[in-house]
Amino acid sequence: MPIDVDKALGAELGGSGESSWNQDDVILYHLGLGAAHDDQLDPSQLAYTYENGLKVLPSYGVIPPFGALTGFMAVDGIDINPMMILHGEQDITLHGPIPTEASVKTSGRITEIWDKGKGALVVIEAETVSDKGTKLFTNRFSTFIRGEGGFGGESGPKPGNAAPDREPDQVLERTTWPGQALLYRLSGDKNPLHADPQLAAMVGYDKPILHGLCTFGVVCKAVVDELLDGDVTKVARYQVRFAGHVFPGETLVINTWNEGEQILIGATTRERGEPVLTNAAVTVG
Repeated sequence: MPIDVDKALGAELGGSGESSWNQDDVILYHLGLGAAHDDQLDPSQLAYTYENGLKVLPSYGVIPPFGALTGFMAVDGIDINPMMILHGEQDITLHGPIPTEASVKTSGRITEIWDKGKGALVVIEAETVSDKGTKLFTNRFSTFIRGEGGFGGESGPKPGNAAPDREPDQVLERTTWPGQALLYRLSGDKNPLHADPQLAAMVGYDKPILHGLCTFGVVCKAVVDELLDGDVTKVARYQVRFAGHVFPGETLVINTWNEGEQILIGATTRERGEPVLTNAAVTVG
């Protein structure tokens, strides 16, 4: 069996997990999300794109662990086709503000494996700590592997953060642009699905799609800018479920509901009306 649950569950990811970033890396990431795309003179956007007073979006915390996640495929008990992998959910907890530059180490392990029938959901928890010993953020990457379900395991908990049965309190819109995936991929995820038209067609897309984690970041930035007065330190946790894809150039319609310490979020494409992010929430700290 390609996934041996007994061997894989609880396994540590291999590799050193060491990485670093500087101000240029942070600025490149923010530009990939669309910062200053419409107005490079806007002071609120210069705070993301200019080293004088630079701040870091909490969603940047998904970037440093990316290299450590490559160890997932080398775990004993995991023998799967990479083309069958989909990013199912993302959950990041912030333990403090993300610095504009740091050297860190990320340690990861497989904490859950759920049987979803048509596939298996593998949850990887990754903790990132600075070289000074400061815990910065903890990520939970939920990976859906098509064709690997039906092994008789439990299906796992139902998704949380359901949107309330009322009209949204705020509706935000963010328009992506045709070349956005080509810029965003320079932050580390060079999966050719986001650049190569022929490969995209092979897996059933009309053209390359935007990275799910780019959409994740675009929505985070919209919420911080519009609902949290641009204060990146107010985000204590950010959770999303990936429900669909975005073609670069499409507009995201972001519905939000204020629920005390949580802002619940759902995002769709304006052009196709397709859900992109569901069961999403920012916990305000």
